Amino acid sequence: MNKIVPHFWFDKEANEAAEFYSSIFPNAHILYEVTLKDTPSGDAASVTITIAGQEFMLISAGPFFTKNPSISMRMDFNNKQELEKIWNLLIKEGQVMMPLSSYPFSDFYGWVQDKYDVSWQLMYNEDISTNHRITPTLMFTQRQSGKAEEAISFYTEIFKESKIEQIDRYEEGEDPSQGIKYAGFRLEGQEFAAMDSGLDHGFIFNEGISLIVYCRNQEEIDYYWDNLSAVPEAEQCGWVKDKFGVSWQIVPEIMKDMMNDNDPKKLENVTKAFLKMKKFDIKELQKAYNIE
Repeated sequence: MNKIVPHFWFDKEANEAAEFYSSIFPNAHILYEVTLKDTPSGDAASVTITIAGQEFMLISAGPFFTKNPSISMRMDFNNKQELEKIWNLLIKEGQVMMPLSSYPFSDFYGWVQDKYDVSWQLMYNEDISTNHRITPTLMFTQRQSGKAEEAISFYTEIFKESKIEQIDRYEEGEDPSQGIKYAGFRLEGQEFAAMDSGLDHGFIFNEGISLIVYCRNQEEIDYYWDNLSAVPEAEQCGWVKDKFGVSWQIVPEIMKDMMNDNDPKKLENVTKAFLKMKKFDIKELQKAYNIE
């Protein structure tokens, strides 16, 4: 199980998007589907999928947040034909951010925002041993522009099995941010990337795409909550927002079993319990789950 899982917020399209992704991407399928009853958004559909070994969670919970390219998913390929096939499926009803072409950093690369507003960077890399590798990528824009290096240092101090593997900086005049052109780093052994952009993109980190951190116990929940939460008004139902504007969900691992229990009463009890919480309390969740 991935320790850190990207989470996509949809108005009503989570199930449809999950079917689409599991049909076009290699080694992809739906793991879990559940409907949460009587949330502030009404009935909310939650779907967990896996693509090339990386889990994603999708939720239909109303038109409150809109996804944008500040967090995108880079997928590396060692086969150009396969990359182009998936590109052609993603651009249907989507928006091209960077055309599929040759660039100084890759001789075959493209960036697309698909019809569900999720951004994908497809890159050819003949040297990779693991095909279809997925790397969540954070772009620091607007008021966060120039803070990528500070952020990755912050994250690698908080998470275990973490390290900064690569930092390439802009040369003078390349970008107004004068920050990081590209950085590769690991958190809990998982690959991430970051970059600065001083251009006026018109978007910034928001709750449309967040990162779930699965925790083994209450001690871990307390630790990540205390270290990542920097915006008190954003604290709700396990959600926090850090000082760079990135949204995280601090969630106990046992929630997976609870939310996928076939007993509708147990699901109802757990849902009612966590909707009242800011930081998740494992004992209270277990108590709600075990009520007959």
